[in-house]
Amino acid sequence: MFNRAYKRIAGGLAVALSAAVLATGAFAQEQKKPEPVSETHLQAAKEAVLAAKVLTPYDNFLPLIAEQTRTLFVRSNPSAGAEIDEVVNEVALNMVEKRPELNQIVYEVWARRFSEEELKEIAAFYNSPVGQKFSDLGGELTALSVGAGKQWSDRISAEMVSIVRDELKKRGYID
Repeated sequence: MFNRAYKRIAGGLAVALSAAVLATGAFAQEQKKPEPVSETHLQAAKEAVLAAKVLTPYDNFLPLIAEQTRTLFVRSNPSAGAEIDEVVNEVALNMVEKRPELNQIVYEVWARRFSEEELKEIAAFYNSPVGQKFSDLGGELTALSVGAGKQWSDRISAEMVSIVRDELKKRGYID
């Protein structure tokens, strides 16, 4: 039973991975190879990214991936839960060393979108007291702003439905 489920899951993952690789290859062929970024430009990007605390949300990626992997295998073979936990934990700990790859990609993304001077200004802002406060409150500000937008949208939606319903009743289109 486990082997069939595993093969089905592995087959699905292989198809998805193949599609992703093909799509990435086609996209890469359409794109010009980017110009190399100087070491000082990359260092400025790193300083801006670290000052802005952009990498913090990525700290949860590996634990989430490990939990998803654990769930995938436990679902297929619940009686091997302890062994699956052990293997997943070992593999996850070994993969921690791959985290700098993600950081490097983020530094390069920033370096390609901002000039070296802009990155220095960004780092200076985030290293200032107001920049630190902004960075510390960023997640909360975003959540509260999204929540306010949702509340406003819900209120306007209900109001619109009510007005349209009343108008359609007046015109005899609904009861």
